[in-house]
Amino acid sequence: MSTIFSKIVAGEIPAYKVAESNDYLAFLDVNPLTRGHVLVIPKKETDYIFDIQDDEYMGMWVFAKIVAQGIKSVFPCRKVGIAVVGLEVAHAHIHLIPLNSVADMNFALPKLTLSDDEMSQIAEDIRHAISEVTNSTK
Repeated sequence: MSTIFSKIVAGEIPAYKVAESNDYLAFLDVNPLTRGHVLVIPKKETDYIFDIQDDEYMGMWVFAKIVAQGIKSVFPCRKVGIAVVGLEVAHAHIHLIPLNSVADMNFALPKLTLSDDEMSQIAEDIRHAISEVTNSTK
């Protein structure tokens, strides 16, 4: 069964993409807890994160680390928090959330409503920051 995330990977549903490789995709959460809330997914549809093959699993975390570095450089925050819940969409994903307090990661809080322009600008800012991060490590 094709998930909403698989449809994003296939280009059937638009997304505010911030990073992409052959195997992984990072895009803004459309119902963010904070500005800069990003989802990292494997392109290969797997429901449960711990069912992902070891090399793909490790690659996803390395990809998420690069994305988190970009997020942290754009959004003033103490840290970029990580959550893996996996109940809302049957496609493994990592939440990357800019944090200044533990309360910033409370999924019971009301989600932000951001305009298309705001979302587009946030995605562009993170893409640019990731580009700088990856270029500085070469």
